[in-house]
Amino acid sequence: MSLLPRTAEELSSADYWERFFRKRGEKAFEWYGDYHSLCGVLHKYIKPPDQVLVVGCGNSELSEQLYDVGYRQLTNIDISETVVSHMNQRNAERRPGLTFQLIDATQTGFEDGSYQVALDKSTFDAMASEEEGALAKRMLTEISRVLAVGGRYVCITLAQEHVVRLAVDHFSSAGWAIRLHCLAKEEDQDSDSDSTFALPVFVLVCTKFRQPPPFLVLEMCLGEDGAPKRLSTVPDLLAAVKERQAYALLQQKLRGGTDSASSPSLTLCHSATGLPRYTLTVQDSPPSAKVPRLNHFAIFIVPQGRESDWLYGSAEGRAQLAASANFRRLVVVSMHRDQEYQDMQAIQAELSPMVMELAPPGMPANQQVPFLSVGGDLGWRKVVGKGLSELTGEYSVEDVRGEDGNLYRRLIFLKNDQLVQSESRLRTPAKASAARKKKNKRKPNPTASQAPPSASGSDPTSPPPVDHSVLCCTHHEVMVAGLALLGLNTSGNKDQPISVLLVGLGGGGLAQFVHDFVPSSQVDVVELDPAVLDLAKTWFEFQPSDRLRVTLDDGLAHIASLESQGGHSYDVIMFDVDSKDPSLGMSCPPPAFVEKALLEKVFRLLSSRGVFMLNLVCRDTSLRQKVMGTLREVFPRVFSRPIEGEVNDVLFCLREAGKDKDTGVPGELKKAAKSLQGAMRAHSDGGPSSPHIDIAAMLEDLMIA
Repeated sequence: MSLLPRTAEELSSADYWERFFRKRGEKAFEWYGDYHSLCGVLHKYIKPPDQVLVVGCGNSELSEQLYDVGYRQLTNIDISETVVSHMNQRNAERRPGLTFQLIDATQTGFEDGSYQVALDKSTFDAMASEEEGALAKRMLTEISRVLAVGGRYVCITLAQEHVVRLAVDHFSSAGWAIRLHCLAKEEDQDSDSDSTFALPVFVLVCTKFRQPPPFLVLEMCLGEDGAPKRLSTVPDLLAAVKERQAYALLQQKLRGGTDSASSPSLTLCHSATGLPRYTLTVQDSPPSAKVPRLNHFAIFIVPQGRESDWLYGSAEGRAQLAASANFRRLVVVSMHRDQEYQDMQAIQAELSPMVMELAPPGMPANQQVPFLSVGGDLGWRKVVGKGLSELTGEYSVEDVRGEDGNLYRRLIFLKNDQLVQSESRLRTPAKASAARKKKNKRKPNPTASQAPPSASGSDPTSPPPVDHSVLCCTHHEVMVAGLALLGLNTSGNKDQPISVLLVGLGGGGLAQFVHDFVPSSQVDVVELDPAVLDLAKTWFEFQPSDRLRVTLDDGLAHIASLESQGGHSYDVIMFDVDSKDPSLGMSCPPPAFVEKALLEKVFRLLSSRGVFMLNLVCRDTSLRQKVMGTLREVFPRVFSRPIEGEVNDVLFCLREAGKDKDTGVPGELKKAAKSLQGAMRAHSDGGPSSPHIDIAAMLEDLMIA
């Protein structure tokens, strides 16, 4: 039915509403809900003896229904002659005390302070649609004048940002108290009903004080009886409104059907503190999936500390998880740090009311919804350190239990808290004890139900028991394995010292591993952020030495400086640095690190046998092709080793053309890998700190790039 305005400005036009009501006839138009859906909050703020001014009444039945339940002091005004005439005729006999008058709400002519309540159902929304809101401002000024001290402006609104800001700025500047109720949407509304909106309906209540309070009174309530939550500023109030609107839109989308191509998510916060408590991600099965008839909906609880695992933290992983669970819709729930969780039963009780609002369409009302987990395990996480980097913001250092039962220490920058920046395995007391026993005796991993042993205290002065013999990142293992490329075509390379320049320290695991286990290695690290160096030493047992030096500098500037000075040469240059700009299609490295001019400087800094290693994380296909083209222009040979299940590629760029330039991966690489493995094993003397790496396995998927 073509009755809604073609442009927003028409909503404030008297001519538009005259045409509207003539065309509509006698049928009531219930914008934003009827009496039944609004009565709870209206009775809270409007009492039967109150003198009530109903502005822009239209042909809504709201005033009639209020009259019928005892509200007899109602003055209804509207700018449409048609609707005023029709409403007076309709109520002349049944409700003789209910009057409708042709009056402009911006200039009513009523006496000052003559009303206790001004009731507005969508009129302010219509007026605020005018470009500058001038008409709406005049109406608010008039309402302020006719309301008595203690009086309330009760406005039923969709709370678009410009509408709420206009009203809140007007009344708060005059010292009025502001409260917003976000009303729950009716689930069984007729889809053809005029009151069906994707956005939730809000009730704005502004109360006039005799003496303005010395502070802003801004409150938000969920539902008609929800406890008010005090907010400090108008932007905070607007943000709270946006959150409720975003959630309502998500609900609307999820009720409309399933879509396996998208996985929308939302964060649930603790009602008292406002801190994030759960993140819920919705994953639907594709229409072609053969799902059992009764498998409508399930909830999967991700173990604490595992939310960044590929299976839970990536769209591809969650799709695989949903396929394994085999439900039409799976909600994947992650728990947040700095929150306490009792057990699975308590989590289920806490989440059940909310997650049911995300059920797929067509699910029976009495359907039981199972909560799934990994063996009933909530996981384990302990935040052992926090800090602030001036360059990257807040960070958290936390110990978690991995899927293999081992404990790991992770560095998380909270701007991107789904990404593990650095990770190291910890030596638990049980494993440290086992390491001192015979090699053929091994301690079993802790089971999922066991509480993890204390990995370390929270005292930063005691070195954390980090196991540097293990590289937790596959791309770090591949980079170390790539050192075998130094042994190609030169029989005398085996005993030569290896000089390494690493740009990007992180937790220091890669640099420390090369220092500890690669014979005759000299490692120079360039790190931009002093906070990263401090936390690497404090929490990840990074130990600089004469053979492991760190320079605090910009990596780009440092390389340019070394090249311009002359006399510097490295066998290996590694780039393992991420971009801080999430809008780029390449998250590692920043684009400036793969500019041709810089890569040429890198080429000139390499020794004759040198290898440039690059950790490339690029989702933009065209950008990746451009990077690869630039690398091929600078280096005569480029090899690629993709990381399974990840976006990463480790690229090896050789300074020498070599004998096998056009014939693929060098044939003698296996021999070089075996030689490197033996040298590392001999260097560690087979002790309990022997390096846990298989050089040959890491190079198996190497290919010409």
